[in-house]
Amino acid sequence: MIPAIHQAGPCFRDRVVALFPPVPSVDVVDETFLAVPPEVVAAAFAPPAAWTRFWPDLTLDVYADRGAQGLRWTVAGALVGTMEVWLEPVLDGTLLHYFLRADLPGDASDQRIRREVRHRQLAAKEVSLGLKMILEAGRPPGVPPVLP
Repeated sequence: MIPAIHQAGPCFRDRVVALFPPVPSVDVVDETFLAVPPEVVAAAFAPPAAWTRFWPDLTLDVYADRGAQGLRWTVAGALVGTMEVWLEPVLDGTLLHYFLRADLPGDASDQRIRREVRHRQLAAKEVSLGLKMILEAGRPPGVPPVLP
């Protein structure tokens, strides 16, 4: 018989928390297909000025520049955590994967967290669809993308 966590004592609880750390309060995942090569999408994310345009309230610091596979950042400012753009070659284009795992600084109510998650979900889609409109501009549906 496995003892209940509350009966097992603090040492057992500490090990459980160490094995399963708390989940960030803002956990956003988004995917969008762009009919352009990953190198083209990577170039759109490469300049730090683009980061300020996409996420004006976040301070980003690159901890992994993966070239045509994307970027990973630490996040500060309005949120504290990590963010990643992973660019996966798929068919004749790129599947843009976006991950944001962060917390609001200080104590935040459940309502504020829900609003922030929804805001970040919509912002992620705005970035990816905005890039899709720009990078695919002039390409008729069904026609392969122009290679750089």
